[in-house]
Amino acid sequence: MYVSVSPDVWALARGISAVLGETMPPPARTITRAVDCLGPDRARALLVQALTVEAQGGLTLPDGRRRTLGGVFFHLVRASDKISREDRGSIFPPQFGRNGREKATSAAPTPATPAPSTSAPSPTWAGDDYRRIIAALQHETGRATTVKITVIGRPGAAVEQGQAVVVALVSEKVPDLPKGLPEPPAGTRYTVVVARKQWTKMAEALTADPADAAISEGYAALDSCVEGISVYATSSCCATCCAPSRDGGQGRHANGAALGRMKRGSDVRQ
Repeated sequence: MYVSVSPDVWALARGISAVLGETMPPPARTITRAVDCLGPDRARALLVQALTVEAQGGLTLPDGRRRTLGGVFFHLVRASDKISREDRGSIFPPQFGRNGREKATSAAPTPATPAPSTSAPSPTWAGDDYRRIIAALQHETGRATTVKITVIGRPGAAVEQGQAVVVALVSEKVPDLPKGLPEPPAGTRYTVVVARKQWTKMAEALTADPADAAISEGYAALDSCVEGISVYATSSCCATCCAPSRDGGQGRHANGAALGRMKRGSDVRQ
């Protein structure tokens, strides 16, 4: 379904799609229709609300699965009492599901109910197991050509040092991981170093909106002096101002699709 909108609506919709991680055409078109119907201010407010809900634990589907960040946004759009039934129908046409994605044109056959799994659950990795695995890899270590990490959250105090500003965040909540992976330790400390020019714009937005979130992407390095990970930000912005540029680039945030979910306190993706 083609959506014809103004360049400003298109640019904001691209930015929101990037923050939500909903960059595939069907959900991206739904977001564009939402921005067009709701207007920029309301669309930004719902984005911040979705990030806030996700930071507080998110929402679940009727079957118990957790909604994606994009799913939270679509749910809030549907539940908004500030849009008419007609606008709601324009944003989510009949051929679209409740998650903002296009329904299949034909019904798929009902799959057979799988037999209950008889395999034992994946064992928890002990510290000795992990050390043994790392030791076995020492002589055949590959080379990383690109290392990039994204940290999302609200920093506390900020310390200025020359042309840089340093903030600290702690990631308390461990995200859902694929089956078989060991659970990583929680409470990792991230010290983020941001260019003063980028921080000035972020600080203004964070002060103006207590629900907004800072987004920094950059190079991560293990730093013993901070007892955690240092992140040297190559780009930083806020959730409500990460719209890509109209020339097709990704604007102030180079990889909005990697933002994914925002967890309690901070969200870290690498």
